[in-house]
Amino acid sequence: MVVGVGLHAFGRFPEQSLSDLARDAVVDALRDSGVPWSAIPVAYFGHVYYHGMSIGESTLAQLGLTGVPIINVENACSSGSTAFWQAYWGITSGVFDMALAFGAEKVPSGPVTVTAENSPARYIGGDHMMAGYALRMKRYMEETGAPASAFAQVSVKARQAAAMNPYAHRKETYSVEDVLNSRLIADPLTLYQCCPTSEGGAAAVLCAADAMDAYGVDRTRAIRVAAAALTSGNYNGRGSDHSAFSPYRTEPAALQAYEMAGIGPEDVDLAQVHDAATIGELQQIEALHLTPFGEAWKATEDGRTALGGDIPVNTDGGLLAMGHPFGASGIRMVHETVTQLRGEAGPRQVENARVGVAQCSGAGDVTTVHILTR
Repeated sequence: MVVGVGLHAFGRFPEQSLSDLARDAVVDALRDSGVPWSAIPVAYFGHVYYHGMSIGESTLAQLGLTGVPIINVENACSSGSTAFWQAYWGITSGVFDMALAFGAEKVPSGPVTVTAENSPARYIGGDHMMAGYALRMKRYMEETGAPASAFAQVSVKARQAAAMNPYAHRKETYSVEDVLNSRLIADPLTLYQCCPTSEGGAAAVLCAADAMDAYGVDRTRAIRVAAAALTSGNYNGRGSDHSAFSPYRTEPAALQAYEMAGIGPEDVDLAQVHDAATIGELQQIEALHLTPFGEAWKATEDGRTALGGDIPVNTDGGLLAMGHPFGASGIRMVHETVTQLRGEAGPRQVENARVGVAQCSGAGDVTTVHILTR
């Protein structure tokens, strides 16, 4: 069960360290759970960029180290969601009855690279995330007939949700024309179709269902983790192992998660997915089987993925508007899902939300899919 969530706003905070961002999110999650830090038996910290060794320990030292195991997790853009996955399985295995999962990042400005400095991919453009997404977008447009306006609508929808979210990095709203006319990044992707690099922190407290009373947890606000799946890639003869080039690697994780939860995609009320670029959202919801393959763009144009639609996606603004501090993003998705399932999302609340999916992916074809239920 998720019994507490916390979030530090996403954006740019030059006056705050990585540890400050993470600490604030942890304090919020502990306060939300009603459980003191001294009661937490294990913690998992997701991050990617180097800010010194044992950064999880140095972060939690601000609350006072208690001798419990603290595990630092790096798993590309899925680092935070992998920390959450580990926390879940640490409890499910019976080793712990409670756990803290938290993540934070201060992503440098400019293009994101994932390979070693001497990798040939850096010299031929294959290492640039948005170049990979642009190639997928061109192929998708060719295969499905999707117009450029459908992709732009993904950004328009994201900004509309973010305008109602005080934690979002980008709250300005745009029209389809604004998105299409913004600066070209990697043809056909324009600036407003690419997520901003950001800073921020997120945290979640998990507890075994049979231990909640012992910790004094409010059962009425606890959200069940019905499934936790994590997969990585298989051999790819094309030479790329990044999810931008293999977006449907989400499908195996999704199928595992649905089986584990005992539900199907038709039962999902809302979804948070990895939308580093507009094409990412479309292909991820197809891989989750929330729409047929090749038809997510139609669902977007028809308003089905908007807040008032039947399959609302990225209800807090997603990566496109929230921003993407790698270590925090996966847990931010959990934060939004929990908030929605509790009925506490305010003006962006999805009516009668009872089942939510959080999908996060990253380099190495790493994909996590978590299903949360009311």
